[in-house]
Amino acid sequence: MIINTGQRTDIPAFYSEWFVNRLKEGFVCVRNPYDPNQVNRYRLDPSVVDVIGFCTKNPAPMFPYMDLLKDYGQYWFVTITPYGRDIEPNVPDKHRLLDDFKKLSGIVGVRSIGWRYDPIFISEKYTMEYHEHAFRQIAEALDGYTKTVVISFIDLYPKVRKNFPEAKEVTKEQRLELGKKIITIASAHGMIVKPCAEGDELAAYGADCSGCMRIRDYETAIGRHLNVPKIKGTRAECACYLSCDIGAYNTCRHLCRYCYANAEPEKVLMHSSPHDPKSPFLIGNYTSHDRIHDVEQISWIDGQTSLLQQEDDH
Repeated sequence: MIINTGQRTDIPAFYSEWFVNRLKEGFVCVRNPYDPNQVNRYRLDPSVVDVIGFCTKNPAPMFPYMDLLKDYGQYWFVTITPYGRDIEPNVPDKHRLLDDFKKLSGIVGVRSIGWRYDPIFISEKYTMEYHEHAFRQIAEALDGYTKTVVISFIDLYPKVRKNFPEAKEVTKEQRLELGKKIITIASAHGMIVKPCAEGDELAAYGADCSGCMRIRDYETAIGRHLNVPKIKGTRAECACYLSCDIGAYNTCRHLCRYCYANAEPEKVLMHSSPHDPKSPFLIGNYTSHDRIHDVEQISWIDGQTSLLQQEDDH
């Protein structure tokens, strides 16, 4: 099966010690965000967990513990954007992130890491020209360290409108103009552009609009076929296979103004304060009202022939 860590918060950046303790103890408890007394308990064991998916703006806190992950398949997305602390108050220096991306790529392999340049918004400071220049600089730096870059344009969800009221939708004309330039730059540096939940309007210019985290991407990362059960997508426009996320909303302390998973900063700081690195839960602990469900887990790896072997045979 696949365990995800990055839809609700940034576990490597802020909760690496907790995650390492979960790996060592071999299980994790996750509250249903819509029914907090309903708890799913997952085994963390490479015999049943085929891949762990990460999405982070700062992988470095996990570097001392990578040996604990060596028996798991992994896929990492690292987000590197051109924004300053006016937009991303607690994201590390971008030059350091480029170095950390390269280090992580060297550990997990180029097939197991992707770059996210999202969300894209346009403003007086962050203009179309600014994005084109910044994207080219980052793509040049990451040439040879990844084959994938995911882009998306800002979605004005209610939480985004509240935390970032001056943000504006990116027009179709802007999406097409900037998207074409990004695709051309990425291609020059050995990367395929995957728009995230943006429809297929950039497909004609060379983008892969089939989804940014499909089963095929996990399979490529681990070199094995996966026989996966069907799940209902989180959004109609999203083709990605996202399930079993062990994070919690309103706990990411990057406090990015465009974040869809966080309420206002004061609530995030208050909600994340009960975090205990030794607890089975990311936030809080067991309560007397909990209904614990031990999730049935099996490996989804299908067959003994690796995808890499098949590719080498052709």
